[in-house]
Amino acid sequence: MHAGPVLQQRARTAEVTHQVNREEKSMKKILLSAILSAIPFASVTADDWGTVTGQVIVTGNVPAAELLHKQGADIKDKEVCAVADTYKDDIVINASNKGLANVFVYLSKAPKTIHPDLKTADPATVVFDQKNCVFTPHALIARTGQTVEVISGDAVAHNTHTYPLKNAGTNVLIAPATAKGSGQKIAIKAAEILPFKVACDFHPWMTAYWLAVDHPYAAITDADGKFTVPNLPAGDHEFRIWHEKVGYINRKYTVKVKAGDNPQKPVEVSGDALKKGSLK
Repeated sequence: MHAGPVLQQRARTAEVTHQVNREEKSMKKILLSAILSAIPFASVTADDWGTVTGQVIVTGNVPAAELLHKQGADIKDKEVCAVADTYKDDIVINASNKGLANVFVYLSKAPKTIHPDLKTADPATVVFDQKNCVFTPHALIARTGQTVEVISGDAVAHNTHTYPLKNAGTNVLIAPATAKGSGQKIAIKAAEILPFKVACDFHPWMTAYWLAVDHPYAAITDADGKFTVPNLPAGDHEFRIWHEKVGYINRKYTVKVKAGDNPQKPVEVSGDALKKGSLK
């Protein structure tokens, strides 16, 4: 028997074997990739996430709403700014349940795991308006990567002057009757350790506070003093609770989050402390 045909047959066999091995390795890689990609989705269950709810209430002497200026007062741009009695918005308390509005409640740092529905900031743009020479909303949260668009429903000019610690400070002119989509854009690029002041230099009574965070676990108390922080990973978490008049109401508010609802006892702040502007 000649060696040529035998060698050719062996070569063909080796080539087929090599091809089979290569295809088997390729299939194993595809299968492994599919398994790994499925793991995060399989691990995200209702047992992994909890929602924290609570309320901030005022105790003791409840400060009365303080008049800022009366209707028709002789102030700058009074035809817009003094169309009605205007009250200070640094302390807003619900008279019926003593709930304190505009309190920031937020995780001190981003957790290792974020719920899939909250990984991307939505919407991409947060709107900040001015109506009758009052900022609205008075308290605002924006995530890194989001943009705050400053608009104005007023027929007079304003400026928006921000005082952050880590983000670039801005001082932009807001033209009269600036509609949504044509306002000044302020990019939020860094998380801040606490809320920062926003002011209008044209109308010095106009102030607001913004908080920049790098996670979705932050809230602002509503008109009833209530807040909700949804879809937190189960485990121990440390929140900060902050209000513009007194600073930190609680700098290390710890919550052990379990699956489902996690209602908390009301957080209390003294009315006298709010009035004097200090917890000390």
